[in-house]
Amino acid sequence: MDFEHSPKAQAYIERLTHFMAEYVYPAEHLFHEQVAAAPNKWAMPPVMAELKDRAKAAGLWNLSLSDPDLGAGLTNLEYAPLAEIFGRVIWAPEIFNCNPPDAGNMELLLHYGDEAQKARWLAPLLSGEIRSAYAMTEPAVASSDATNIETLILRDGDDYVINGHKWFITAAMYEPCRFMIVMGKSDPDNPSRHQQQSQIIVPMDTPGVRLGRALTTFGYDEPPHGHCEVFFDNVRVPAENMILGAGRGFEIAQGRLGPGRIHHCMRLIGLGQRALEFACKRVVDRVAFGKPLAEQGSVREGIATMATDLEQARLLTLRAADRMDRAGNKAARDLIAMAKIAVPTVTGRILDMAIQMHGAAGLTGDYFLAEAYNYSRWMRIGDGPDQVHMAALGKQLIGQYAGADAAGR
Repeated sequence: MDFEHSPKAQAYIERLTHFMAEYVYPAEHLFHEQVAAAPNKWAMPPVMAELKDRAKAAGLWNLSLSDPDLGAGLTNLEYAPLAEIFGRVIWAPEIFNCNPPDAGNMELLLHYGDEAQKARWLAPLLSGEIRSAYAMTEPAVASSDATNIETLILRDGDDYVINGHKWFITAAMYEPCRFMIVMGKSDPDNPSRHQQQSQIIVPMDTPGVRLGRALTTFGYDEPPHGHCEVFFDNVRVPAENMILGAGRGFEIAQGRLGPGRIHHCMRLIGLGQRALEFACKRVVDRVAFGKPLAEQGSVREGIATMATDLEQARLLTLRAADRMDRAGNKAARDLIAMAKIAVPTVTGRILDMAIQMHGAAGLTGDYFLAEAYNYSRWMRIGDGPDQVHMAALGKQLIGQYAGADAAGR
């Protein structure tokens, strides 16, 4: 087993590390200041547009796309350390056109969209001209079981008519957002619950689309992207906006969510690593009871635990990425599930310890820690809650090992 990154990945690591140090970290406070001062906090702050232009010029664009004609042409394993690097700053993935939900929507349209859909929607996403949203979760049902989704997408002549209520739709309020990919029931009476669902493209300016309240998580509304409610009231879109075909929504969702889950894990590892580094610097600088915190035994034990937990999470994430490259996303579903279960929990624990070592300051906006903790906590629910992944993984493992040859017992 080779634990070294490929020469191609290593070259990107060096370039991206330099870019983050020169342009992104120095702009962290400016980003938040511009968002807070803007008449519309859901508009793109000027510093983001500037940094995106710099990233394009530096050849650090569409890093998550494995297609070499459209992106960097990296494998999942090669992309992982890059996502970790820019994941150290929560809002930084957009600089490189690798942010959710756009990265997932680009992959979805690339693999499942027809040529007309790619030309109209994928091309401007790839260039960064527009942004997008993905509308799946609903407030009235337990969306962790996606067969519960109640939004209707019903055929009416040459159109589909959509009625429903979604929430926690990331980036729907973002001013550059131009369309959503919506999941709902096109065949609610189909005896197969997994063939009732479809996914369809809905332009944001379609009559009947209404944005509701901005939703907060632990008090954070996370502008300029944020999450909000979306209401669909007799929203009519042309039939050609249907992706792949009616009744294939679950097929699309599984193809989209697997890579999306592991990408979240990669970015969370970056936040955990940065929290560890900040904690180490903090405990050297702070003195309590006559000596630096770094000389307190309990603090050293905490730092050691943080580093150990983080490295285990990192290796699990890299192993999942490698399996995806070698055998495909479906064959890697067990490792993807393990990573999705473990990484947000581990990162949250590391961030919690780092906050404790920073004292009251760790709870403020002076550091990234509190906002990062919020992200790590809601990622235990986003893209499927822990319990759903545990149930699926447990079922898979029982089926795998309970049928093993008795001689192996």
